[in-house]
This record gives sequence, structure tokens and C-alpha cells, in this order.
Amino acid sequence: MSAIAVAGLLSATSLAGAADKITIMVGGYEKQIYLPAKLAEALGYFKDEGLDVELLNEAAGVDAENQLLAGAVQGVVGFYDHCVDLQAKGKFVESVVQFSQAPGEVEMLSAKYPDVKSFADLKGKTLGVTGLGSSTNFLTLYMASKAGLQPGDIVTVPVGAGGTFIAAMQQDQIQAGMTTEPTISRLVKTGEATVLTDLRTVEQTRAALGGTYPAASLYMETSWVDAHKEEVQKLANAFVKTLKYIGTHSGAEIAEQMPKDFYVGDKEGYIKALDAGKGMFTPDGVMPEDGPKTVLAVLSEFSKNVKGKQIDLAKTYTSEFVKNAK
Repeated sequence: MSAIAVAGLLSATSLAGAADKITIMVGGYEKQIYLPAKLAEALGYFKDEGLDVELLNEAAGVDAENQLLAGAVQGVVGFYDHCVDLQAKGKFVESVVQFSQAPGEVEMLSAKYPDVKSFADLKGKTLGVTGLGSSTNFLTLYMASKAGLQPGDIVTVPVGAGGTFIAAMQQDQIQAGMTTEPTISRLVKTGEATVLTDLRTVEQTRAALGGTYPAASLYMETSWVDAHKEEVQKLANAFVKTLKYIGTHSGAEIAEQMPKDFYVGDKEGYIKALDAGKGMFTPDGVMPEDGPKTVLAVLSEFSKNVKGKQIDLAKTYTSEFVKNAK
């Protein structure tokens, strides 16, 4: 065999090997809203499907989205609303497994501002979000608009989650901010912040946003999904099994599967938050029927990208794979 043929064969082999690995970026895998990613890995469900999945951690969903569009990763565990927002910009991305039907987010208010009783009272304040263009930013701007605040009445700044979010609040760089568990419980426990708006359950989400709000999901570029249906089906199999595990196990049993540093020194608080928040997850990965319309309504309220654009919601998600999950 000629040297060229051998080189070609080696190149083809390495390409085939590379194709077998699926890299998924998670918008902060220690956040309980994105629990299914690490849980599926811990339970061995990816390996059971014959998949080589690498999970990468990224503090803000908007950065994960950029990595996907750049082709650096094949999937993102992040909020479904990016699929709607990106279609408005001419990019086709779809949720292939819908993890949750409520955001699991809370607007936390610094204890230094007891006079603030509602979102409308945040006029003139600086609010923390994970990143600009992130889902926390979308939801913050929506709730400000709904509360009658004008653009410019609040300032949103990117502060991430966990320790960086807490430090920003302690230093009064932000007076309020949107975050998830376990950061919520940490701030409530120390008395440094209270809950202003709660989007952790389906009922609370309906009250605040007008419907279920499909949030955490596995989303991928539509072109990649169409070209890799077998791999996507295997991912759906693994994640649907994970969602069923969440639905049939206690917070304590789930916590045992997670890396110990996710507890941030408070395992009891972590378990309590898990038990309280489990209802946000879908039982089977299927998109809630009224969900996409709610997300479109939220984004249309304040987003110049989305307002007035024709969005084909049917192209922002698919339930084909989860419905065929084994």
C-alpha cells in the first residue's frame, strides 16, 4: 500500500474516531436546573448507549450557545429560549430533549434593600444575570417590562452563578439578581438575600409568565441532528432514563450520585432544594404543549431580535427522539 493510501486510511480512521465523541457544553453543570447532564454521566447511561460523551462546563448559557454555533461542541445543555432567539437571527437550533417546564430560577433581593417589595421597586437598581444575552437576562428584562419599567430603568450585569454571584451581592455591585439552586439556598441560609420572584415550580411560573416555560434542555443545531439521527436517539434514550430516575428517586438518592463539591458544604440544604425543585423536570423529555408559545411571548415583550419576526416554533424543538426513547 502506498504511503499516500496509508495516510488516507489513518486520516479516515482518526476522523471516524473523532465522530464517535460527542461534546456537550453545560451552562453550569453544578446548577440543579442542569442536573440531568451530570446525573446521566454518573449513572452510566451514556456508556450504556455506547456513547462517548464529554461534558464541558460554561458558567453562562450564552457562551455555550456561541461554542455550538462555532462548531466547537455538538450540543448544549441550556435554556430552550435560545432556540427561539437564534431563529430570529436566522440560525436553526432545536431542543431534542426538554428537561424542564419551569425555569428553576429566582430573583434574589439583597437584604440591604428591605424597601423593595416588587419588581417595580427595582427601578434604578443594578441586577445580576449569568451573562448578557443569557436566559436569566431574557427573564429579567421581561419581568421588568411586565412590571411597567422602561428600558434603562434597570441595569443588568453579568456576574455568573455560585461564588461570583454571592460576592457581587455582598459587595453591593448588584442589589438583586437571578440565580438557581444551590446558590439560592446559600443566600437564604446566611440571611444575605430573600426571594423576590420565584420561578421554581410550574404553578409559580404560570403565575409569573402566563404559562409553562420550557427551560433546561439539550439543544443542537438542526443540521447536525438531521445528519446524526442515530447518535441523537441514543442521547435521548440516556436522558429520558435520567428524567425517569429523577421522578422515581428522592433528593437524597439523587444527591449521592452527584460530585460532593456540588453540595458547597451543605449536603442537607442541597437535598432539601432538590426535593423542593424536582417538579420542574419533565417526566419524559417531551416539550410541554403550551411552552413554546409562552417563551415566544416572553421574548417578544422586550427583544428587538424577536419582536415582529415570524418564528416557526415547530422548528425550535422536536419530540421525535424522546417519544421513540427505549
